Amino acid sequence: QVQLVESGGGLVQAGDSLRLSCAASGRTFSGFVMDWFRRAPGKEREFVAAISWSGGSPYYADSVKGRFTISRDNAKNTVYLQMNSLKPEDTAVYYCAARRGSVYSTLAYAYDYWGQGTQVTVSS
Repeated sequence: QVQLVESGGGLVQAGDSLRLSCAASGRTFSGFVMDWFRRAPGKEREFVAAISWSGGSPYYADSVKGRFTISRDNAKNTVYLQMNSLKPEDTAVYYCAARRGSVYSTLAYAYDYWGQGTQVTVSS
């Protein structure tokens, strides 16, 4: 059974940093695009960042560009999201997702596998 398990969330102050991890198990994610999405209270799930199998040319939402960095360690079947200069508006549940192929998508329905999410709360 395929599983994506996120970790690393927590409560921080504005300006702080956090690193989220997403560990995949049940199969290798070779050839998969890995993404992070988030859902803030009362809002729709939104795209945050995507990375290809090779790790090249990651793609970011404008709202996090320059502050967040997505990376992956294929040997560990793990993807990371380094979040710096956090803002209260970054408060959300963060989800890891996987999609077959090499084409990025910012649409949640395009993703085949999802984790349960990890809460990130940024206080002002």
